[in-house]
Amino acid sequence: MFGYYLKLALHSFKRNKVLTALMVLAIALGIGASMTTLTVFHILSGDPLPERSATLFYPQMAPESMDGYVPGEEPNGQLTRFDAESLLREKRGDRQAMMTGGSVAVEPQSTGLSPMSIDARYTTADMFPMFAMPFLYGNGWSATDDAGHARVVVISKALNEKLFGGQNSIGKNVRIDKADFRISGVLDTWRPTPKFYDMNGNNGYGESDQAFLPFSTSRDLKMGRNGNMNCWADPGANPEGETGINAPCAWIQYWVELGTPKKAAAYKQYLTNYSDQQRAAGRFVLPTNVRLRGLMEWLDYNKVVPGDVRLQVWLALGFLLVCLLNTVGLLLAKFLRRSGELGVRRALGASRKTIFMQCLVEAGVIGLAGGIVGLALAWLGLWGVRQQPTDYADLARLDPSMLLTTFGLALIASLLAGLLPAWSAMQVSPAMQLKSQ
Repeated sequence: MFGYYLKLALHSFKRNKVLTALMVLAIALGIGASMTTLTVFHILSGDPLPERSATLFYPQMAPESMDGYVPGEEPNGQLTRFDAESLLREKRGDRQAMMTGGSVAVEPQSTGLSPMSIDARYTTADMFPMFAMPFLYGNGWSATDDAGHARVVVISKALNEKLFGGQNSIGKNVRIDKADFRISGVLDTWRPTPKFYDMNGNNGYGESDQAFLPFSTSRDLKMGRNGNMNCWADPGANPEGETGINAPCAWIQYWVELGTPKKAAAYKQYLTNYSDQQRAAGRFVLPTNVRLRGLMEWLDYNKVVPGDVRLQVWLALGFLLVCLLNTVGLLLAKFLRRSGELGVRRALGASRKTIFMQCLVEAGVIGLAGGIVGLALAWLGLWGVRQQPTDYADLARLDPSMLLTTFGLALIASLLAGLLPAWSAMQVSPAMQLKSQ
């Protein structure tokens, strides 16, 4: 029966080409605009580690002074070096890692390559297994390397291509900030989106770091760092300045892996106890204020999706609604113009349900056609997004799930638009139509 309805729909399209084209175009414009903005929103609001996000947590506490204190405000978004190293040493999680961003100079040993500045991450050994970072060659370093301030480095696939032509470079040396580092691992392509592990000093959508070095080694060599730093007293008295172990500055990102909700609850209590202990020792002066946010909660807290992207989604959906209302009017006009034909079918024995289904199939076919044209418009829209000077521009591409969503949205939208016209069409009275004929 569906095949018969489809045949009737195609026959109807041939008789009303201009009206059909207008309906397809209306659906296509709404779908194209909606899918362009929805695809960008989908990319920016996605889960960067879907298999691990439920077990990854970001702890926060309040080590600041009373200056500017506001009761009930959120605790600092980063930890002091003292607190981060204390939590790391006590190992209350399944895995834990402290880290910060930096910028280092790489001196290629091969001729023809000039020195280059790259983004680096100073971190600890557990980062690699905790975030399930994929390795092309080798692996990360060990906790022993952290303690021994070893000069080892993990480099990205892209940097390995530049320095060694993509060959297995494990065991080779690379000169970073005038010091030799032994390569222990080469990462495969890894670009979590958003860049969840560092929401300080960037918008979370840039390229992943190209080199990963032990945090302890970076401090020995006084490597340059970047990102936010919040100091509440003059760190000048500290021999190491604002990055020293006792400096009154929060600048370290800290992640902990906790495999079960019970472990998460116990770890939050541990943070509360730790904060109480530090206040008793005179280091903390603010009331205990700790948070333990899961990965997705942390992204929500940092509002990783720009406000203009959210606004564009609502505007595009509003435009789609306007397009659907226009389609409803066009379908209604089309079906009512065929009242005579529909009346004859009713007189020959067709039920109201049959007429309703016939009209609904016709609306669905229009929706699929609109989806195809809308897909082309969405591709064009995403191409335009990729030309914009934003960090996430190159990510604006339709993946298989959004491709299916395009046709699903087009079909649902057209069926919804066809409900009222189809309902009106099935109310046609055969007696009245035959009499008028």
